[in-house]
Amino acid sequence: MRTLAGRTALVTGGSRGIGRGIAERLGRDGALVAVHYGRDAEAAEQVVKAIGAAGGRAFAVGAELGVPGDAQALWAGFDAALAAHGGGEGLDILVNNAGIGQYGRIHEVAEADFDRVFAVNVKAPFFVVQHGLDRLRDGGRIVNVSSGVTRVAFPTAVSYAMTKGALNTLTLTLAQELGPRGITVNAVLPGVVDTDINPWLADPQARAAAAGYSAFDRVGEAADVADVVAFLASDDARWVTGQNLDASGGSNLGV
Repeated sequence: MRTLAGRTALVTGGSRGIGRGIAERLGRDGALVAVHYGRDAEAAEQVVKAIGAAGGRAFAVGAELGVPGDAQALWAGFDAALAAHGGGEGLDILVNNAGIGQYGRIHEVAEADFDRVFAVNVKAPFFVVQHGLDRLRDGGRIVNVSSGVTRVAFPTAVSYAMTKGALNTLTLTLAQELGPRGITVNAVLPGVVDTDINPWLADPQARAAAAGYSAFDRVGEAADVADVVAFLASDDARWVTGQNLDASGGSNLGV
């Protein structure tokens, strides 16, 4: 069922991993998908082609996040590409997925690295939303991709966990702010997902340990998260807002 037919979606970080899964799922559901990428244009075009091969429509938008003027550059590229693809103006679904990881305990994190992870994971989505509000149609959707590390203590990635906690707070605040416009705002909290951002999963012992976090004793796939995002983007989620929705496969339930 093409439940999102006639709608336009933007997925930041849509060229790989969870973002790619989300972009492809929204495309299958009928949305015209803007696949954002930071540096790898070829990867984004591969996603665009995959969406097209499945009967959907998509286009790529490039803009590096975490640098001055990033939100303005992203929206300028989006506006131009949308017009070129006959999509008119405006947006119905914004998925703030782009982000970077950072490992290190509090005594190991350098100030420059701390600033970088906050610039990409917190500042960028904040200003992407701010500059996108005049484009986002009433009744639209914002979905922020957070992390299950906000539910537990995670000392080995303290700065990363802090950024995702900030994203959860932004979700709650925006839901209240944008509710009068009929716009829902929710966050999805994945656990360990088998993407190229986690190359350590190639080690059988590490993978088995990661699988053990979940109640289902397996590592998550991008599609597991993308399906939850697709629900939140649909009309079925019209009465759900301000929620941090766990999509970790029941990770750490017994802890």
